[in-house]
Order: sequence, then C-alpha cells, then structure tokens
Amino acid sequence: MTLQITVDPDAATAPFEQIRARIAELARSGVLPVGYKLPTVRGFAEELGLAANTVAKAYRALEADGVIETRGRHGTFIAAAGDAARRQAAEAAQSYAQRARRLGLDRVAALATVEDALRAAYGGSADDTAGGPAADSAGGPAVGSAGGSAGGSAGGPAVGSAGDPA
Repeated sequence: MTLQITVDPDAATAPFEQIRARIAELARSGVLPVGYKLPTVRGFAEELGLAANTVAKAYRALEADGVIETRGRHGTFIAAAGDAARRQAAEAAQSYAQRARRLGLDRVAALATVEDALRAAYGGSADDTAGGPAADSAGGPAVGSAGGSAGGSAGGPAVGSAGDPA
C-alpha cells in the first residue's frame, strides 16, 4: 500500500496541517493500520513537492498527538492512536476541570464553556451527536436542557433515572 495524499496549495489550511489531518484521518479509520511504515520525511516531501520542514512539522504534530511513533533509524510508524488520543483527551479534560474549579466556575458554567469550545472546533451544536444530548455522570440532564441544574438535583428532570416513564 502506498500513502496517497494530495496537498492543495490554494487551500486556506496550511500544507503541514493538510498532511497532519489526512494521516490522522487515515489512521483513525484503519486505512493505515497500526504498524504501517510512513515514508521518510525527505522522500515524502519530494513526492509532495514540499519542503522537508513542512512534512517534518506534520510528523511532529502527529507524534505529539500519539498518532505516529518514530523508532529512530527504523522509521516512523502508525501507532495505536485510539488509546493515546483518549488518554491525552482525558488528561486535558482533567486539567481543564481543575483549572475551572480554581477559577471559581460552577459545573454548569464550566460545561457550557466546553460546549462552546466544541461547537467552535467541530461546528454545529453540541447536541449533534448520534446519542443526542448527554447526561452527566450523576444521571442529571445535559447543560441547557429544560429545568437543567448540575447533577440533576431539585427542579430538573433526571435523565435515565429509575423513575422515568418508559
């Protein structure tokens, strides 16, 4: 299998980001399996008609995200990205939660801030997932639902509680 990526020089997205996003997408989808050896920086840059530093920057970003791993002289390979990406996202979420609490934000304000950031990053509504609005870990309603309060306490309907009608 040969890695086929095209870079649009007229796109608003920087070439290194186009490379990073495409390799990450191919790795996540399984098209590039774990252990797949990527081309060398220099060789891939020549193939794409780009500077070696552009490809190197994309590879560094992918490595920082846990999508690829460099094994010294042996080359660069697709890593088991799912676990690394989830672990890094969980660490980022934990760090955010601790900082939001130190800043004095309550749970609802902190969650609303995250939802705003997700809308900005992914586009659309935070409820645009297949499962619809998610309940918090305590079984309470998602932020912004009718009568919503943190943790599903008095006044707000509890999502998924034993007393919900079938």
